[in-house]
This record gives sequence, C-alpha cells and structure tokens, in this order.
Amino acid sequence: MTIDWAVFLAELASNPVLVAVTLLNIGVIVVNGATDAPNAIATVVSTRAMKPKAAILMAAVCNFFGLLLVSLVTAAVAHTIFSMVDFGGDAQQSLIALMAAMVAIIVWGTVAWFFGIPTSQSHSLIAGLTGAAIALQGSFDAINGAEWMKVIYGIALSTLLGFFLGWANSKLVGRFCRNMDRRGTARFFRRAQIVSGAGVAFMHGAQDGQKFMSIFVLAITLAMGVGQADQMALPVWLMLFCALNMGLGTAVGGERIIKSVGVDMVKLEPYQGFSASVATFFCLMLSTFAGLPVSTTHTNTTAIMGVGAAKRKSAVKWGIAIDMVKTWVLTFPGCGLMGFVFARLFLLFS
Repeated sequence: MTIDWAVFLAELASNPVLVAVTLLNIGVIVVNGATDAPNAIATVVSTRAMKPKAAILMAAVCNFFGLLLVSLVTAAVAHTIFSMVDFGGDAQQSLIALMAAMVAIIVWGTVAWFFGIPTSQSHSLIAGLTGAAIALQGSFDAINGAEWMKVIYGIALSTLLGFFLGWANSKLVGRFCRNMDRRGTARFFRRAQIVSGAGVAFMHGAQDGQKFMSIFVLAITLAMGVGQADQMALPVWLMLFCALNMGLGTAVGGERIIKSVGVDMVKLEPYQGFSASVATFFCLMLSTFAGLPVSTTHTNTTAIMGVGAAKRKSAVKWGIAIDMVKTWVLTFPGCGLMGFVFARLFLLFS
C-alpha cells in the first residue's frame, strides 16, 4: 500500500496535529542537511581538493540523489524505525505522542548546543521516539527489542569498523604508493577524494533521509488510521520532498562543521582523506542495506581517527572519542526522557 500526495494534503487540511508533525520534521531534515551533510565532504575541503562552496553544492546534489535512488531500491532503515517502537492504539493520541517526540528532539538539540553537549540527530530521533512510545503505552512493552538492538549493532559498526577500515586503508595506500612520485599521487588522490566524498554524501542522504521519511509515513498512517506503518511503501513524491529539504539544508550549511571535523581533528594528506572517505562510504552502504540506523557523523569521525592513528597515535585528538561516548551516554536517556515527559504532558492536555 502507498500514500497518494492528494490524500496527504487532504489529511493536512483536516488535522492540525499532522501539520505540526510535518513542519517539525521538515525543520529537523533541513537542520540535518545543514549540520550533518557537510561532514561527508569535510576531508575533501581540509585537503583542498575542493573549495568549500563547491564541495557543499556537490554534497547537496549527492544527498538529494542518494536519498531518492537508494530508497527506490531499499527502505530497510525506514522499516527499522517503523518497527522499533509501538505507536499503536488510539490514532489521534498516537499522533500527539509522535508530535511530542519531534518537539523533544528539537528541544534536546537546542539544550545540547547551549550547554556544549555533543549530540547526534540520528540518536536523538531514536531516543525521542522511544520515550514518547513508552509514555503512550505506559510500559516498556512499547519497545521492540529485536529491532532496537539494530541501533546497538549500528553503533558498533560505525565505530569499530569505521576506525579499522580508516586505519587499514591508510596503511595499504601509503605502502602501495611509498615509492611513487609524491606530487603525482597527490594530484591523483585529490581527484579520487572528490569521487569518494561524493559517495559519502550520496550514502548520507540515503541513511539519514530514510530515518526522517519514516516519521512522515508513521504520521500519515496514524492520521489515516490505516494500521502499521511498516505495511506502507515509501511513495516517490515523499522521497523527492525529503530529498529537496535535505539538499536545501546542505546548500545553506556552514563551513564551521567542515572545519571542526576535517581540519581540527587531524591534519590530513590527500591519500588519507581518500582512505577515510572510502571507509565511511563502505560503512554507510553496509548499514543502510542492512537496515541499521547509524550516525553519519560518528562513522566519518571514527574513519578519520583511524587514518590519524595509522599515521601516529599523537596525530589524533582522542578527546573527540570521549565526546562521542558522552553523546551515547547522554543522548539516549536525555532525549528519551524528554520524549517521555513531553508525550505525557501533551496527552494530558489533549
């Protein structure tokens, strides 16, 4: 079963809660495009393979096509988000709880930014949905443990495999090119970085875009009262709509994100930037087709750390790894609790 564009507009016209969820989700998608997508091309800019404006434009285009084309092949990540929690029951109350989850995600992101707490939008989304579903159902039975474990698998894949592949790629490329002309290899890897960076941006659109598309489908199915969201096919118009919003966010994304990931973390040479991007691309592709929701930022970060470690341990600012652990320790309970509290409040006064 799929959702027609005209039916969605008709539901919007008659359901103010659906309007609120839609606007909140659009805001989150634009912010994700502006803050997360630049990470995909951070190494391309840090090694001066591309200028920031050109790299951001490339990322915007690749985000758009990544979300659209991969979603036509597989919607595994979206189906994981559908299935990890239960928003069943009264349709209008479920929609209100979903709105509370979106508010929690935005509030948590704002609070984290104000206090300097490292956070991940992907993990905030998962935590907010989980907290709101628990509040709606009144118990932990709202959680589908088997599907939720895919989040843990995703964290392990994005960190351990990302770091190892970054380290291994850098070692292999460095050894293969050690007797070659340095200037020639630098020119080659600058071009190769553009291709690999485009690949990372492409997979970022697919991975993160499906998470937010799942919110739209969940909201529409709740508003229409048509049953489980995982029985719905992702409509092409929704893919285009989300892809446009993410691409817009990327296009207006600032250079500060690129600098903090690609430059401040570790100084990279072109072959190292290429090694990190290839590692990130492979991890994102594997997790997307396996239905594992992962943080694109964390995947890229650990790949860059692995490349730095291959150079020498002191080349990496290991405090960034501590910040990532803080993200996991704080975001899941913090945003989850906010989702729970907002859902209870919204349901109480609805």
